[in-house]
Amino acid sequence: MTGGTTGIGLVVKHFTGASISGFVLAFNIVMLIVGVIFLGKKFALTTILSSFTYPIALEAANHIFGDLVITDNPMLNTIFAGLGIGIGLGIVIRTGASTGGMDIPPLILNKYFRIPVSVSLNVFDILILLPQILYNPPERVLYGILLVMIYTTVLDKVLVMGNTKTEVKIISKQVEEVRQAILAQVDRGVTMLYGGEGGYKQEQKQIVLSIVSNRELPQVEKLIRQIDPEAFMIISRVTEVRGRGFSLSKHYGEEEG
Repeated sequence: MTGGTTGIGLVVKHFTGASISGFVLAFNIVMLIVGVIFLGKKFALTTILSSFTYPIALEAANHIFGDLVITDNPMLNTIFAGLGIGIGLGIVIRTGASTGGMDIPPLILNKYFRIPVSVSLNVFDILILLPQILYNPPERVLYGILLVMIYTTVLDKVLVMGNTKTEVKIISKQVEEVRQAILAQVDRGVTMLYGGEGGYKQEQKQIVLSIVSNRELPQVEKLIRQIDPEAFMIISRVTEVRGRGFSLSKHYGEEEG
């Protein structure tokens, strides 16, 4: 059991005997037309190759590796199938394309309603699993649900992989020293936030804000503790950062990030 276009193909094959790869090809063509209408011709050009190569590769792999069995353990098969599907989908969607088929409706929902791709993909896949419940034993149904959960989770991780950064907010009596240290020794921009007020003494405070890579965080923490051991730090993980010093090259002496 699985979700996506292949899951619909499994249902169609069970009730009609139609070829899974043939159905996938026809369904992908329909979804490609929908993608052109809602996502534009540029999207279609990046997707058209995978829309046709996926069913061809599926049929070829079925003929070449159809009798190959690495393990009969259903749990291992479920886990590694989920990892493979999630990584593959994540790589394709990160490039701005899709594998066609049931990838396209989540991308449309994301464009027009800002619904995360992994969320809508999860919902669609659960709906696709429902008719498969009719002719599969309960244990296989549970494995199918587990498969969908694994590959949507992996997909979500792949989509943000390499983009995560760390946001550091520092409240200190030595704000100028902290600012200079981050600029000079970490080579990261800082932003000074004004108007912070202590809740107890109601003193006006400046807050130093900086975005650093995950590798640079220990260095920043060490620097701040050396300057002001009593400094108050708020550390948050951010999924994406765009702008000078990250998605754009650094311009030294022109501006601070």
